[in-house]
Amino acid sequence: MAIDSEDEFTDAYRAHYEDVLRFVRRRAHPMNVDDIVGETFLAAWRRRHELPEDPRPWLFGTARNAMLNAHRGQRRQTAVAVRVMENRGEDSYDGLAQAEDRMDLVAAWRQLSAVDQEVLALHVWEGLADRDAATVLGCSRAAYTMRLSRSKRRLAKLFGPTGRTTPAPAPAH
Repeated sequence: MAIDSEDEFTDAYRAHYEDVLRFVRRRAHPMNVDDIVGETFLAAWRRRHELPEDPRPWLFGTARNAMLNAHRGQRRQTAVAVRVMENRGEDSYDGLAQAEDRMDLVAAWRQLSAVDQEVLALHVWEGLADRDAATVLGCSRAAYTMRLSRSKRRLAKLFGPTGRTTPAPAPAH
C-alpha cells in the first residue's frame, strides 16, 4: 500500500487513527498518549512508500516500539486489563459474585508478566488475528500462537476454579 500523496495519507490516517489511539491509551500513561500516537503517524509518513497493504498491524508495532522507547529503564505502567476495567462503570456488573470475579481477574492479571499481558491484550482487546499480532510483536505467527496458548494457560491457572486469588472458605467440621 504505497502512499503517494498527502490525500492518500490523510485517508489512511483517518481510517486508523482511532484504533492506534485506543491501542496506545490502553498501554501508555495518559500524559504520553498524544506524543506516542504522533510519533507513530510521523513514522508512517516517513515510511509511507513502504507501508504494507493493511497498515494497522504495522502501526500497532510502531506504536509499541515508541512506547518501549518512552518507557526504557522503567517498569511497565498499569496493566492493560486493569486500566480497561477501571474505566468501566460499576453498573456493568449485576451482582456481588460478578464484582468478586472482577477483583479475582484483576488480581490474577497483575500476577501475569508484561509479556503475557501484551499477548493476551492483542488477542482480546485489539481483536488481532494471530498473523497480525505476530507482526506487532515482531515474531512469527507460530511463535505468537504458542505464546498466546501459554499466556491463556497461565491466566487460567491464576484465575481458574483451583487458582482463585481469593481464599476458599474453610471446610466446616
